[in-house]
Amino acid sequence: MVDDVAPKQVWEALMSNPEAMLCDVRTSAEWTFVGLPDLSQAGKQVIPIELQVFPSMQHNPHFLDEMKRAGLNADHHVYFICRSGGRSMAAARIAQEHGFPHVYNVRDGFEGPHDQRGHRGHVAGWKHDGLPWVQK
Repeated sequence: MVDDVAPKQVWEALMSNPEAMLCDVRTSAEWTFVGLPDLSQAGKQVIPIELQVFPSMQHNPHFLDEMKRAGLNADHHVYFICRSGGRSMAAARIAQEHGFPHVYNVRDGFEGPHDQRGHRGHVAGWKHDGLPWVQK
């Protein structure tokens, strides 16, 4: 089972636990055009690894290899984030099934669900909670 953790709790873990890491599994297009969590206050960087490769959106067959190349191992507490929590939950389950015992899903992701007007970022999620992020 993978725990769903509120963004503010994830931020607290990233700030206080040296083994806590944030892996963003959205696409390269999302990182570029929507933004990324900014972990500079925690002295860390987001680990961006696509779970689905843009633009085909096919599963990334190298996902686990890329996690290992990024330096992630079984000692880390890996928090996975995507747009709204679906892909990140899938990524956490994959990692858990392959030897990563401390994995978590960031509830509501980076942008959260749609609001009444169909826009994201206004109801829940990392951005809604006022956590640091950057757009490059």
